Amino acid sequence: MLPNKSRGEFVRNQRKDSEGLSESPDLEFEYADTDKWAAELSELYSYTEGPEFHLNMKCFTEDFRTHVKDKKWTELSAPEHRAHAMRLLDGLDVTAREKRLKVARAILYMAQGTFGDCESEAEVQQWMRYNIFLLLEVGTFSALVELLNMEIDNSAACTSAVRKPAISLADSTDLRVLLNIMYLMVETVQQEDLSDSPEWRAAQDTFRTELGSPLYNNEPIAVMLFGMVTKFCSGHAPHFPMKKVLLLLWKTILFTLGGFEQLQHIKMRKREELGLPPLPEDSIRVVRSMRAASPPASASDLIEQQQKRARREHKVLSQDNLDAFNEKDPYKADDPREDEDDSDDNDNPLEPETFPLERDEVMPPPIPHPPCERVSFPKGLPWAPKVREKDIEHFLESSRSKFIGYTLGRGVPKDSIVCGELTPGHMMCRVCLLCLQVIVCYAYCSSLCMCSFLCQGEEEVELNSTELLYQGILPSLPQYMIALLKILLAAAPTSKAKTDSINILADVLPEEMPTTVLQSMKLGVDVNRHKEIIVKAISAILLLLLKHFKLNHIYQFEYMAQHLVFANCIPLILKFFNQNIMSYITAKNSISVLDFPHCVVHELPELTAESLEAGDNNQFCWRNLFSCINLLRILNKLTKWKHSRTMMLVVFKSAPILKRALKVKQAMMQLYVLKLLKVQTKYLGRQWRKSNMKTMSAIYQKVRHRLNDDWAYGNDLDARPWDFQAEECALRANIERFNGRRYDKSQSNPDFVPVDNCLQSVLGQRVELPEDFQMNYDLWLEREVFSKPISWEELLQ
Repeated sequence: MLPNKSRGEFVRNQRKDSEGLSESPDLEFEYADTDKWAAELSELYSYTEGPEFHLNMKCFTEDFRTHVKDKKWTELSAPEHRAHAMRLLDGLDVTAREKRLKVARAILYMAQGTFGDCESEAEVQQWMRYNIFLLLEVGTFSALVELLNMEIDNSAACTSAVRKPAISLADSTDLRVLLNIMYLMVETVQQEDLSDSPEWRAAQDTFRTELGSPLYNNEPIAVMLFGMVTKFCSGHAPHFPMKKVLLLLWKTILFTLGGFEQLQHIKMRKREELGLPPLPEDSIRVVRSMRAASPPASASDLIEQQQKRARREHKVLSQDNLDAFNEKDPYKADDPREDEDDSDDNDNPLEPETFPLERDEVMPPPIPHPPCERVSFPKGLPWAPKVREKDIEHFLESSRSKFIGYTLGRGVPKDSIVCGELTPGHMMCRVCLLCLQVIVCYAYCSSLCMCSFLCQGEEEVELNSTELLYQGILPSLPQYMIALLKILLAAAPTSKAKTDSINILADVLPEEMPTTVLQSMKLGVDVNRHKEIIVKAISAILLLLLKHFKLNHIYQFEYMAQHLVFANCIPLILKFFNQNIMSYITAKNSISVLDFPHCVVHELPELTAESLEAGDNNQFCWRNLFSCINLLRILNKLTKWKHSRTMMLVVFKSAPILKRALKVKQAMMQLYVLKLLKVQTKYLGRQWRKSNMKTMSAIYQKVRHRLNDDWAYGNDLDARPWDFQAEECALRANIERFNGRRYDKSQSNPDFVPVDNCLQSVLGQRVELPEDFQMNYDLWLEREVFSKPISWEELLQ
């Protein structure tokens, strides 16, 4: 018997135990291309670089006072601003490194908004925008690219950095100043403002075109930055400030190729050009309108709940409440499989069940309701169902074989055609851009083997920014992907320090290590923040490239995706999520008073250990949640419609890792986790599906449905043993054929040149003979033909 205690209080305590570990707050997060402009500016600088702000101001002031005596920068006229900017630009063209660095710091101070003459953060941002467009107008960016190339090729600095046992912030001073100016220019110019003048908008379009064109060393600026990444990972340049390089690379790709809204516009334009119907929905907008679901209790939560219940002293129930309690047995929640089946009527399939005695200690008698009041109509699904033409053909063929006992072959009856025409009224049956690209590519490759098509011209390729970037990175794309994943591995919070791992802290560690506890805590926050920003930049770079390549041509996407898979991107992302993901998303590795431009406008308060531990008051860290969603989207893109890669998710036991990520109550993140769980449910077995019915219900409610998609039952043909290696090899052969046909213009290997075997066309070609050969034609005939014996019998054999 249990001691005296109200049954309602007992049930409430039991509910707290079951929800304590699985319940988390809703996160008011809006997914976008980037964070707010101020946040993106502040993440460029580490807290260790704080003293350099005033050093930049000093270099500018010394030069400014030699030409202007009694005025501030904000008091000069536009012609005076331009004249001084031209003087600074001329100062970059000197051989003395120290003088050039001082001028570069003065230009950096201009790009930072000449904050010494401003009184508020808004004023700093306003002058930043004005100064950067002024620097862009006088041609500063081209000069910076040349200086950056010179610093990259500086073998003396590379050799010195390799020999040093410990690399610090001082080893990358020149590079950091140049990269800071270039990042501020790209980040500021890409920000669209309705109040911009027509001249500024024209300059913005011109700058975007120049960044995406091969104007710098006959290659886009992004290719040069990729080269810096590979040089850093190879160990030849360990002093490169990799965080700044990756941030500049990300913003350059974002500015030249476009963000997610531009991707949607490009997709609609391409479909319109091909005569395809418009898309019925925008996936980003649909996800933004979805609600987050409460995560299901994990197995560890249930075990801990049972242990707490066993340790609790037995209490006695009052007899008055016993009858009411018997109507709903609270111990039914001990079996999660029974509990999950009873919650089907809830709007939220992952919402924990509410006990009747949770509201009152005494349960009132049930009130009878008419049957019509208990009827609940299901809400509409967020996605329109989708179907491929291949799925319709497979469904019709299997249905005929199953119920009628024969197959049609090539002939299609009229009734089936009418049925296929009616299907789009209820489902998204559309011709995909990717399918058309594959068909065109296959037809063109097949035509090369036919003599009648040898005279055809080359395939027309639109030279947009995406195409130019792909052509630039194609020769070294595998090395670029490996380098990015190496840095991502080193920046992941789950990675352990190893002697052979690369050092990504070269641009955050000071020359002198901290000596006090407060300095150590500040450096620790700075290092964690530094790693988080690197993860954010790499995840955004990979996702943007995958999406743009997929839209430009499917085989460009497949080439990059396959090399990511070969470089172990799938287990790396799973390793990243194999942590307390809620702690990572709510981490407070930032010191708001040290963020730019707050730190240069306001007086800094005295930092204490308590203030560093408290952090900011934000509910979550925007960049960490942004990184997690990007990595999940990358994982979805790598595994979608690829059964061999889906099996990698199963082999690496991703289901419990992904299920723990459902604890983050953010709709977009939960959607991509559920997508990854959906593609592997058929491989996880019946017992897993039976004990995870709430997760299965969430997949049904939130993930798009497809015709004949029996993912929940596991009896699909795709769930059978598969020759996964053959699948990847066939894809690789198609990719190599595409790259060789489209980009191998040198034709250096004659074995891959198409051969004309038609005798009539070969003999009919006009051959231009040189003049000396025509003059000595009789001698050639005598030497090469008449004087040599020919055995016609052997030749004919």
